[in-house]
Amino acid sequence: MSTTTLRSYVSGAWHTAPDSPGHPARPLYDATTGEEIARISSAGVDFAAALAHGREVGGPALRALTFHQRAALLKALAGHLREHREELYAVSARTGATLADSKFDVDGGIGVLLAYASKAKRELPNDTVYVEGAVEPLSRGGTFVGQHLCVPLHGVAVQVNAFNFPVWGPLEKFAPAFLAGVPSLVKPASPTAFLTAKLVELIIDSGLLPEGTLQFVAGSLGDTFDHLTGQDLVSFTGSAATAQTLRAHPAIVRNSVRFSAEADSLNFSVLGPDGDLDLFVRGLVAEMTVKAGQKCTAIRRAFVPADRVDEVVAATTAALAQVDGMGALASLDQREEVRRSIKALTAAGRIVFGDPDADGPGAHLGPILLVGDPERAEPHEVEAFGPVSTILPYEGTAQLIDYAARGQGSLAGSIVSEDPAFVREVVLGTAPFHGRLLVLNRADATESTGHGSPLPQLVHGGPGRAGGGEELGGIRGVLHHMQRTAIQADPDSLTAITGRWVAGAARVQSDVHPFRKHLEELRPGDTLVAGPRRVTQEDVEHFAEFTGDTFYAHMDAAAAAANPLFGERVAHGYLIVSLAAGLFVDPDPGPVLANFGVDDLRFLTPVKFGDELTVTLTCKQLTPRDSAGYGEVRWDADVTRQDGESVARYDVLTLVAKQ
Repeated sequence: MSTTTLRSYVSGAWHTAPDSPGHPARPLYDATTGEEIARISSAGVDFAAALAHGREVGGPALRALTFHQRAALLKALAGHLREHREELYAVSARTGATLADSKFDVDGGIGVLLAYASKAKRELPNDTVYVEGAVEPLSRGGTFVGQHLCVPLHGVAVQVNAFNFPVWGPLEKFAPAFLAGVPSLVKPASPTAFLTAKLVELIIDSGLLPEGTLQFVAGSLGDTFDHLTGQDLVSFTGSAATAQTLRAHPAIVRNSVRFSAEADSLNFSVLGPDGDLDLFVRGLVAEMTVKAGQKCTAIRRAFVPADRVDEVVAATTAALAQVDGMGALASLDQREEVRRSIKALTAAGRIVFGDPDADGPGAHLGPILLVGDPERAEPHEVEAFGPVSTILPYEGTAQLIDYAARGQGSLAGSIVSEDPAFVREVVLGTAPFHGRLLVLNRADATESTGHGSPLPQLVHGGPGRAGGGEELGGIRGVLHHMQRTAIQADPDSLTAITGRWVAGAARVQSDVHPFRKHLEELRPGDTLVAGPRRVTQEDVEHFAEFTGDTFYAHMDAAAAAANPLFGERVAHGYLIVSLAAGLFVDPDPGPVLANFGVDDLRFLTPVKFGDELTVTLTCKQLTPRDSAGYGEVRWDADVTRQDGESVARYDVLTLVAKQ
């Protein structure tokens, strides 16, 4: 019976490779039954045209949207996929995954979309550019300043994914690129590409995304890399050998194409001398069996105090014997690759659980546990990408750190211990060689996401053997797809470029109090100057009595005189802020709905009895909320005394109604 060939989605249309003796499609198999279920080929795809479509159609459409609008689309997409996840589970089962494995992959990918949508709303502006860091003064007079600005690259993010996470993998690459305003060209690994094909079909059919922002290649990328420019990016997950080959491609080298790789990783978990045996064993067994150990973050090296090896082996083998219903490996080829790796590992150790030669249905392979010699190279160099882990004894923290570093760079490590001193030494010793470290103890075990779960908020990647790349990491992952440019200008020009008022730029005062203006009426630079207000001894003493803040610098003349910073009694800093609010607030009902915070508050100069305060309040930044009847307004507050010296500076945060 003939099977269908997976379709690519490129240049705005679905493409099926033609049947051709010269370009035969590769068969794809059900990992559990061995049945052929599809074929894959990208023959006939015009890769130069696909890249041009992303740059010329998808890129402009994305860049026209604000970060918040892109986030809303990610959230809507997550909701759509959640409604169709049963369809994805059904296809996922044919990759060898159990239902739990499928949920880990599918729900995890949907969770990444939701996490990035949420972070964008909270941490990115409702704008098309990202202003990074503080304004840098570049001159004495304040007429020359600098600021870093991040804008989307005008290229395509080419995303090459591994076979083990056909849903989570593409979505965790796609989400930050989409938020950044960069279209994606997704290429899945062939053995499980039929699941990614189903994912992309659901996305395209939803009609939620602007055309050109997501393209999909089923099969080889052909000559794609020949057409890459300095505005494109490549994100790769796979073997270190393939990453090395791709990284050296002439177009990548010639055009300095951003290339991020997640590759081989001999991740470790260590049981501390005092560590909880049950926590350690549960984590180890989970990492060996979830997704049949086909996780780039799975535990390959389990370091155990030499005097605890026997109890760890007994507990782990007992737990593995209770495992029921573990999924298959992704393909028969993958099973043979794992068997070859196990054979290499047995040269430096012995198998204490499992039989690598036992044949199960399809590509099944049961869990294999070894005890190895940590002085041999094999445990630190051979990655069996399946349900395989090696217990390695250590004596002393220094030796443990040395062994961990022999992996030459890994994605993840975990430390199971209740001893803070041991944990600190191991973390600081192993951190240079690892992208993520988990401390697991009785305090966090019930809420911990576990050793092998990368989180959207944190960096996923590792140095050396692990590829040297970074993915996710919250907003870091978004900024990876953007160009950071240093802008040097006068304050007025910088304000115009960034849309944020900068100190030294023009202020605009009018007869209308800024708090009487709706969100649409406000402009950066709108200013109110209020005051002066004299600060008296009675003010300070009343504030001290009312609040209970009777700190000696405010109430004890002799003690305050001895203080080298003051020399006499001074006003409370929070009294200054309160008096400033009394000066600039318009008390009547109006567009200002609430004050929800103060940022970057600094008290700069002491205020003494008799000083007169003036506050200058300037609209600094406007952030509309698309889904609400109000937006956020950030105000620059500068409180000065009679000689013009600033005594306090801070940002006031308000919610202001729309018209």
